[in-house]
Amino acid sequence: MATFSADDIKQITEHNLSILDIEKQLHNFEQGFPFANIIRPATINDGIFKYDSNTISKFTKIYDNEKQNYNITKFVPASGAATRMFKDLFDFLSTNVKNTTTDTVVNNITKFAFYDDLQEFLPTVPKPRDIISAILDNDKLNLGALPKALIKFHKYNNETRTAAHEHLIEGAAYAESNGIVNIHFTISPEHRNKFNELMNQIIPIAEQKFGIKFNITTSTQNPGTDTIAVNFDNTPFRDNNGKLVFRPAGHGALIENLNKIDSDIIFIKNIDNITNDNNRTDTIIYKKLLGGVLIDIQKQVFKFIQDLNNNNFDEIELRKFIQTTLNKTLPNRTITRNEFIEILNRPIRICGVVENTGAPGGGPFWVHDEQFGDTLQITESSQIAPEKRDIMAQSTHFNPVDLVCGVYDWQHNKFDLTKFIDINTGFISEKSFAGKPLRAMEAPGLWNGAMAYWNTIFVEVPNTTFTPVKKVSDLLDIAHTE
Repeated sequence: MATFSADDIKQITEHNLSILDIEKQLHNFEQGFPFANIIRPATINDGIFKYDSNTISKFTKIYDNEKQNYNITKFVPASGAATRMFKDLFDFLSTNVKNTTTDTVVNNITKFAFYDDLQEFLPTVPKPRDIISAILDNDKLNLGALPKALIKFHKYNNETRTAAHEHLIEGAAYAESNGIVNIHFTISPEHRNKFNELMNQIIPIAEQKFGIKFNITTSTQNPGTDTIAVNFDNTPFRDNNGKLVFRPAGHGALIENLNKIDSDIIFIKNIDNITNDNNRTDTIIYKKLLGGVLIDIQKQVFKFIQDLNNNNFDEIELRKFIQTTLNKTLPNRTITRNEFIEILNRPIRICGVVENTGAPGGGPFWVHDEQFGDTLQITESSQIAPEKRDIMAQSTHFNPVDLVCGVYDWQHNKFDLTKFIDINTGFISEKSFAGKPLRAMEAPGLWNGAMAYWNTIFVEVPNTTFTPVKKVSDLLDIAHTE
């Protein structure tokens, strides 16, 4: 086991960690995490619900008619910098070798919402390097150092909007309850001031436009969820000054942030998955659909629990609900009232999934758990063993991070979400620091292992609701320009 100096211990303590925490992390690096025991992909009629137009209308009406009875929050993970969004442009500056993204950006530079800001840094006849430098250089726009939340994504006739601004506009369309729209952004401490400046500018205008009040809150990732980085022999990685290197434990650490949200219904959507006014219709419809499904299923769950507590329940009807609506496999034996209650009394997540178009990331699978049997999970490719990649290749759907969550029980007590994490679903990845390779450990993903023991419903939503910006050139897609 590694030994630590007094300076190391001080550094560890500053991260709200203990030596025991670090020893556990080093043990996990050495042992690794088990692969998910995937059985088969979730598909339409086998774990994924696909609704016709009448059913969609039914659930959207349920949401519209009942949302005023609920406290609603839109939760937007927005902590990371946009470095990866501009990776190809950084590569061009360091190598002077053009790539497809560089050419696309240069040839379409006037179409970007940040173009007007860019012009003051451009010569009269700019060369490709002039344009890319103006986008990324520290003394110019420096967009690669900003979070995606603060980057101008869209332009209209009279205004430009950042990603964060568009989330306010979108939230007004479906997350309003009793005249208030609650939106919670997770941000990095170094970006807080600029984020607050943006909110101070746009909130008064948005409130006047929609006649509602925006309640914008923020949080940062707890440094106590950071993990130590290691070399490839699993010894602690150190920087050029001999200091330990810590890394945020991935988005899974945000379960603590989510756990502090005091709302009946929580919508979750990534900061970069946003579209413009002209393309928002499907997003609004299907957000309301997912909200209506949550309200409807939650009411049924609460009624069954109440009947179980009163010892006045129809076991045949209950088994059917658990197996066909909650998609849970029940053992072929007598199940006690308490066992039924334990199955039902959990947080609920309704997850929109889109048809798989080859995008990288997680998908919906049936996963076998020794304690809970076959359950529905969102599983990342890194969690799947090489010998089961053929099962992964059969997947028909993809996880776009489009969730609606119910986090209160039938007596309106808030669930402690940290009690429903599968701690064995973290994973090890290869990263770099100052050009040196290292191994990093990520906590169970927010919508993966961090929600493993929730009750999960998958619902197909159209690809038009999934418009992420992973590369800067994605801002030229129809969802962002027309």
